[in-house]
Amino acid sequence: MDVTEAVAAAAGLAWASGLRPYAVVFLAGLAGRMEWFALPGELDVLEHPVVMGVAGLLMCVEFLADKMPALDSLWDALHTFIRIPVGALLAAWALADQGSAGMFAGALLGGTLSGATHLTKAGGRLAVNASPEPLSNLLLSAGEDGLALTGLWLAFVYPLAFLILLALFVIMLWWLLPRMWRFLTGLLSWVSGKQATG
Repeated sequence: MDVTEAVAAAAGLAWASGLRPYAVVFLAGLAGRMEWFALPGELDVLEHPVVMGVAGLLMCVEFLADKMPALDSLWDALHTFIRIPVGALLAAWALADQGSAGMFAGALLGGTLSGATHLTKAGGRLAVNASPEPLSNLLLSAGEDGLALTGLWLAFVYPLAFLILLALFVIMLWWLLPRMWRFLTGLLSWVSGKQATG
């Protein structure tokens, strides 16, 4: 695997971990085990049956938790402390063949990407959960499932295309995150104002 492919794999694993960390670990391990594609660096650990078993179980729990309004936001809040380190770790291990500097750079890249993806996901879910109907939440969750799988597949099969799309995603985040932050702080102010008057 050349450097571009390894960087795309690292970025893809980290980015998708911000959405679905357990699915990423399970599916990457399955893909390596089934020899659908080679895992870079030290990621062959993902193929171990114990790792795949734990990740598969947690993937099922997350799949269900993410479909329930309000529970999904609690799940997201708790997973702030899981998704970002998982993304950093996977990216570092993917770049293990690039030496210690490459691994450290991978950890920085991975933590940043998974953090940005996670914050966008969690913020979007809070905004959608402000609506009382559950259908939009279910559709958004299913869309996140598909997006994570598609991004992961692109990172390994079409690494250059994935890196271009990732660059566009980062530009979009640069524009979106400040607006999302303003919306969420406004929503929290409105909720606290209603409680104070109620």
